Amino acid sequence: MTKPTLASIVGRLPSSDWKSSGLAAFTPNRIKIEILAGLTVALALVPEAVAFAFVAGVHPLVGLYAAFIVGLITALAGGRPGMISGATGALAVVMVALVAQHGVEYLFATVVLMGILQLFAGAFRLGKFIRLVPHPVMLGFVNGLAIVIFLAQISQFQVTNELGAREWMVGQSLATMLGLVLFTMAIIWLMPKLTTAIPAPLAGIAIVAGVVIAFGLDVPRVGDLANIQGGLPLFHIPVVPIDTATLEIIFPYAVILAAIGLIESLLTLNIVGEMTGKRGGASQECMAQGLANTVTGFFGGMGGCAMIGQSMINVKSGGRTRLSAFAAAAFLLLFIMAASNLIEQIPLAALVGVMFMVVIGTFAWQSLRIMLRIPLSDAFVIVLVTGVTVMYDLAIAVVVGVIVSALSYAWTNARRIHALIDDSKDGEKVYKIEGPLFFGSTEGFAELFMPESDPNTVIVDFMDSRVADQSALQAIEDMASRYQALGKTLQLRHLSRDCHKLLNRAGQLMVDSNDDPDYGIAVEYSVQTGILGGEH
Repeated sequence: MTKPTLASIVGRLPSSDWKSSGLAAFTPNRIKIEILAGLTVALALVPEAVAFAFVAGVHPLVGLYAAFIVGLITALAGGRPGMISGATGALAVVMVALVAQHGVEYLFATVVLMGILQLFAGAFRLGKFIRLVPHPVMLGFVNGLAIVIFLAQISQFQVTNELGAREWMVGQSLATMLGLVLFTMAIIWLMPKLTTAIPAPLAGIAIVAGVVIAFGLDVPRVGDLANIQGGLPLFHIPVVPIDTATLEIIFPYAVILAAIGLIESLLTLNIVGEMTGKRGGASQECMAQGLANTVTGFFGGMGGCAMIGQSMINVKSGGRTRLSAFAAAAFLLLFIMAASNLIEQIPLAALVGVMFMVVIGTFAWQSLRIMLRIPLSDAFVIVLVTGVTVMYDLAIAVVVGVIVSALSYAWTNARRIHALIDDSKDGEKVYKIEGPLFFGSTEGFAELFMPESDPNTVIVDFMDSRVADQSALQAIEDMASRYQALGKTLQLRHLSRDCHKLLNRAGQLMVDSNDDPDYGIAVEYSVQTGILGGEH
């Protein structure tokens, strides 16, 4: 059975759709599609940026400026054309404590430092370590993020009462809101069957907004969230003391924000890459995110990272190149400076409908069907990462998922160590070791041998095994000591050249052969002390 991939589960776009990503393919029709896709993304970015600004405890323009600047720079320099970046909830929930305790100026300084740390990550090519994230963790991330996007839209079904408190809609207002949401979703579903000239999400927003304005329906609109009118973001050096005390405050937040931002960006990079058949760009994305956040901190923005929801909107709307992401940032600035009154009339129900369709398209539904066909440990990791993403945050979920996957892998391999025993006619006993020898299997390795009852000559053959680490070398040393203490002859065969160099007492027991394996071991050896040590 072929192992399902993320692309097959989430859905790969036809490869022909991506042939237009080159400059030679920028036909008038392609440019129109790219710009309309960018407009669709920009409309969806407005309420998201405002909402995340509220979560972080800052002015809405701080979120909007971040969405514009981060989106613009990553559009031009990011590792995956068409991927959308901006202010995100994953970062906002970390920022709120900093803003509450120290104020928004410390937030700006933190964002600058966050960007610098991400630049270092890109310079040292740390983005390549995203390949260590297992496939089940990716599926859990996708499902968890889809649920988070869904839950984020539920707050739009609340209104402010006369006392200024938020309460849930009831009666006619709730029915109208739900009806408009479903109407938007129906338009997005039906539109591609009729025409692809206009992105389906944009058509849904435009038609529903037209109905609401034409009939004067009393429903929540973007303007109910905040007044988004503003000017160009201005250069602003964060007003904080330049001393170690400030660094002690902002550095822990900067490290956490940089890590979360890069993890979410690189996972989104992988997801979009799986869908589009593209690879690479991790280090470039780290550099782009770092540059974007460094600049954002100096222009009064709250920082940001890649946004899987908006990236999915862009891809589904036909965005294939950097032009669509650039257009999204440009339209967002246009909304802030000149079209705020018009954008504030858009009903939130239309945007909620768009995001609900994103949830449906993002959630890996086929992962539910493969649960019974994949190893139980993989199914557990998918559920675990999904739950932790929803309950806590993305970074914790990914770290937990990677750790659990690694422990599961180590446990599985630890049980593979065994030996085929051959009692020869010459009074020799041969142990043919099979399976990896590493820290998890050393106990099982030691239990394979019976020095007291073995004959005087014992051969241990490692042809079908692999010595992986210092714990494995120490296990060989201990095994050799047991036989030497009984005065019995022990020979070790088919160990690598590294083992020849690193083994101390057992080294003299090895038998050289032309077919000895050749691989490296993750340890270093001190010639002066003869002590095995871990890799630094």
